[in-house]
Amino acid sequence: MTREIEGSVSSGDIQAVSRVGQILGLFSVENPTTTVAEAAEQLGLNRSTTHRYFTSLVTAGLLERTREPSSFEPGGLLLQLGAAALARRRVLDIAPPFLRKLCQSTHLTTVISLWGSSGPVVSRTEEDNTRSVLVTVRVGTQLGLRSAQAKIFLTHLPDQLRVERLLGTLSADEREELDADLDEVRRTGLASDHLVDSGITALATGVFDEYGVCATIALVGTVRTLPLDEATAIREELIRTAGQITERMGGTDPVPVRTG
Repeated sequence: MTREIEGSVSSGDIQAVSRVGQILGLFSVENPTTTVAEAAEQLGLNRSTTHRYFTSLVTAGLLERTREPSSFEPGGLLLQLGAAALARRRVLDIAPPFLRKLCQSTHLTTVISLWGSSGPVVSRTEEDNTRSVLVTVRVGTQLGLRSAQAKIFLTHLPDQLRVERLLGTLSADEREELDADLDEVRRTGLASDHLVDSGITALATGVFDEYGVCATIALVGTVRTLPLDEATAIREELIRTAGQITERMGGTDPVPVRTG
């Protein structure tokens, strides 16, 4: 029986990761394939060491052999990661005019968030300056697992094993409460949050591309400007906006019929 010690990383591990990065950096649009010999020469490594790296990268799905036995190209996992990265950037290109229109029609701060390493990260905000009280969220803020945006991601992220690990950090009471909220997301496609101490409320839904959830859109206000139990028209406007962006992203909303 072995135990992993978190935070213990050897210099050999760091060097191996660095070399993998260097090998993957050899590929580009202008140079879509390479060989062990070419890589060894460009990186200053001996061929046997380079061959071992290439073999491991093929096993991991990061590289694939081409029809030429000695030539390699980016593998399926790299293509998947690349597509996901492009989708993240694309949604931030597509979403801003929709966010501005939503902000103007609801007179509420509108926030789009992307999934970070362990939670949603606020990536853009549109603020309504017509109200006497402005509620905003700073770009770059990582939101907690019980935020409205996190509830959307936790429901729809494809890696549910990772989700379970994150949920394992919560207390039993917190987990029970959050599980009930996630059931609501599965039913309605919407998630809400009420910070009792500050009186701030949030209402969120998901944006989807062909790979699944790629972002969340949330409206942020106060108990007075965004009363969660009365905001029917605002809910419909949020859903409509997210649907328009999802359509532009080539995705499908997994909750096409909204209730409640």
